[in-house]
Amino acid sequence: MHVRCQVSMVFHLDKCIGCHTCSLACKNLWTGRPGTEYMWWNNVETKPGTGYPTLYEDQDEYRGGWELQGNELQLKLNTRGGELLSLAFNKRLPSLDDYYEPWTYKYNDVLEAPQGPDQPVFTPISLVTGKEMRIEAGPNWDDQLGGSPVYAANDPNLNALSDAERQQMFETQRIVFFYLPRICNHCLNPSCLAACPAGAIYKRGEDGIVLVSQEKCMGWRMCVSGCPYKKVYYNWESGKSEKCILCYPRLETQQAPACMHSCPGRIRYLGVLLYDADRIESAAKHPDAELVEAQREIILDPFDPTVIAQAREDGVEDKVIESAQRSPVYRFVKQWKIALPLHPEFRTLPMLFYVPPLLPVAGSMHDEIYENTTDFFSSVENSRLPMRYMASLFSAGNVELVTAVYRKLIATRVYKRAETVGDVPQHKVAAVLKEAGITPEEIEATYYLTAIAPWEERFVIPPFAREVAIGLVQITQTRQEGGGMGFLREPRRGL
Repeated sequence: MHVRCQVSMVFHLDKCIGCHTCSLACKNLWTGRPGTEYMWWNNVETKPGTGYPTLYEDQDEYRGGWELQGNELQLKLNTRGGELLSLAFNKRLPSLDDYYEPWTYKYNDVLEAPQGPDQPVFTPISLVTGKEMRIEAGPNWDDQLGGSPVYAANDPNLNALSDAERQQMFETQRIVFFYLPRICNHCLNPSCLAACPAGAIYKRGEDGIVLVSQEKCMGWRMCVSGCPYKKVYYNWESGKSEKCILCYPRLETQQAPACMHSCPGRIRYLGVLLYDADRIESAAKHPDAELVEAQREIILDPFDPTVIAQAREDGVEDKVIESAQRSPVYRFVKQWKIALPLHPEFRTLPMLFYVPPLLPVAGSMHDEIYENTTDFFSSVENSRLPMRYMASLFSAGNVELVTAVYRKLIATRVYKRAETVGDVPQHKVAAVLKEAGITPEEIEATYYLTAIAPWEERFVIPPFAREVAIGLVQITQTRQEGGGMGFLREPRRGL
């Protein structure tokens, strides 16, 4: 066992209101420079939908992430030899049309327009070419259009659904969508790192944040293709790749990342997890249906005396261990098991987890008559979001796993409604709790952290000891001497 620490996040999708405040906070802080106009390190997608860049989840097209070849873990993108041959022409890159052509406006057309009979308008011009253009796409072009047959019907996650389940989602009277905020997952097994020919991408030793060294980056853009979430971007002005840095300068001064600090819905949680680095490769080799549980298993119990002793031996500071014990992420992911990774089948072991959205059934049509449901909080069977769709997003197709999460979420709502409103019979409450395998104590703890917890309980930021980081890397290098997959590199400043 080799104990490492990783800053990790949970996004509670039931609380996201789709306001994009997080995206704007990140944009204003990090990507206001030339060449970054189209970059959205944080973006909020409407699901079902095509996402940003368009259809990024289609790995038959983009070949991001990892795959199993026999019993070996290989990049889906290419072998090392094939990667070198692709440097001159990489057909797995998203084009500018898959993002959008960033634009501004000729404001002087209005500000300096002479008086006349017509209302002057702003003329859009490209930020890339400087020429006039017609706006045909944007970073959230299908925002709020989750039920649209034009956009939502192209969601790759719908491929696993039956015709009846598709109708369940797109029937006019039951159209449903939810918001999916995304940032870099800062994965334990990052395929962007493995795909980089220049060795410019590395994980920081003290917190696991994945960064791109601007000194080493040669602009090959294999990292863009290798990342299945398309969260690495190419700066056309500097010729370097850039990505979310999890606001590490803020974290080092005990501040939450900008996107998390600014969130009005308080959907975001941040904490540190202890994990067994020796088991990363074996966890990524599990069959699809077992990947979520395998990832949970490598997350270690910070209260276990054996784990604590090994963590100290491996150079993890006591204050970091204490932060791991108070981590809200540990409770959501490991203790309560209601937060799931996005597309675990990509095998990158993402460290951003999501509590799935739980939406009520509004009603349905019967003999041309609209009827309201009598089950206010819905049930797994009547959910407007088919379990197969949610499983495609969060559990690599394991419907049983995502259903277990939903039963816990439904049980929490039923229990709290019975407590506050009193219109749910106690025998029904007991039956729902038994079916979900959840206790009243666990429900109260989940409810508190979801709805009441203050800032310092939602963001448990460990003190980063920069002077210890070099020692952590030296320990890792000693353990991995003679080979390994190169998950960690020497901590360096850089974007």
